Amino acid sequence: MSVLLSRAADLDAADPLAGFRDRFLVAPGSDLLSYLDGNSLGRPLTATAELMESFIRDQWGGRLIRGWTDGWLDWPLTLGDRLGAIALGAAAGQTVIADSTTVLLYKLARAAVDARPGRNRVVLDTDNFPTDRYVLEGIAAERGLELVWISTDPASGVHPSQVAAVVDERTALVLFSHVAYRSGWISDISEINRIAHAAGALTMWDLCHSAGSVPISLDEWGVDLAVGCTYKYLNGGPGAPAFAYLRHDLQDSLRQPIQGWMGHRASFEMGHGHEPAPGIRALLSGTPPILAMVPLHANLDMLAEAGIAAVREKSLLLTDYVLEIADELLAPFGVEVVSPRDPERRGGHITLRRPGFEKFLEPLWDSGVIPDYRRPDGLRIGPAPLSTSFTEVYQGLSVLRDLLEKHR
Repeated sequence: MSVLLSRAADLDAADPLAGFRDRFLVAPGSDLLSYLDGNSLGRPLTATAELMESFIRDQWGGRLIRGWTDGWLDWPLTLGDRLGAIALGAAAGQTVIADSTTVLLYKLARAAVDARPGRNRVVLDTDNFPTDRYVLEGIAAERGLELVWISTDPASGVHPSQVAAVVDERTALVLFSHVAYRSGWISDISEINRIAHAAGALTMWDLCHSAGSVPISLDEWGVDLAVGCTYKYLNGGPGAPAFAYLRHDLQDSLRQPIQGWMGHRASFEMGHGHEPAPGIRALLSGTPPILAMVPLHANLDMLAEAGIAAVREKSLLLTDYVLEIADELLAPFGVEVVSPRDPERRGGHITLRRPGFEKFLEPLWDSGVIPDYRRPDGLRIGPAPLSTSFTEVYQGLSVLRDLLEKHR
């Protein structure tokens, strides 16, 4: 174990991103030893707390309703463009911040299937995140569609050959996750898009477990539609608003179904009948959640400074290190790695599997170690590159090892 700890110290000493850890807020008296759940909820920045206080006192408190004329109304678009440029590989005018992931999934998926009349099939996979599956099940019931399920191994993800075997001239839409929420498997977006487009189908991608952690090139990959959340690696806070991407050339032909005043071409005319705004603004529905968007300013600043390539490089080092510890310290206790070992196919987290893991969650939390648990028996280890050290990973997994020893 001392060799692994020494290796953690060496990795921390050589880490060019180590200084970013000091920017994250630590609560007074916190018992946190090891936070390994950055793939579920990112930690807050000190700058975020300062921005929130300043916004509440000076902008909300000082400007009140006049703040809407100071640029708040454009935040969904301006922040969307910044997110697109910094983390998504998306040119301006294609990304918007709004709603929740679930609502945006519904908006885009409904618009997509309606834009492919005469096609009645939607392709999805059995191990995608529940929201994605539930939303498509609801749309299928509404629109009389057939769902075509691809069975995926929870230890991996969707392969292009599986997509090629089921898409055809009846397929309207395919929807998958870029990084599988359970295993961390990275899908081959470019190849899957090529296969779907050859059949005339639209493609939609869930970026919740990749945005801010894995380099993304939506424009280059030919993605049609995408959604994702901002509270994981983007540190937007609990329930932070989601984002949607809609490719430029599709914006005139796709019509989202939740027609609210903010998506109208002239919101303050208050006129009769809905006339969609031009471009990406048409995806908006209700009043933008301005207060909930404030943290994104600080976190996009930080991500732009760090650079997504450097974040990815450290992420791979962190997950490689998790694999080392798992193989040496945890495998003797029956712990199995069910995430890709190939770095080209591995996202930002590692899932460990062992029957009975659920009973370890409470004692881990009591010890200040916070991983993530996914039924039936998976413990997800998600070190966020900008806030997690290698020593922190070692400390957390050492506590897990001690618990396994105690309950051998």
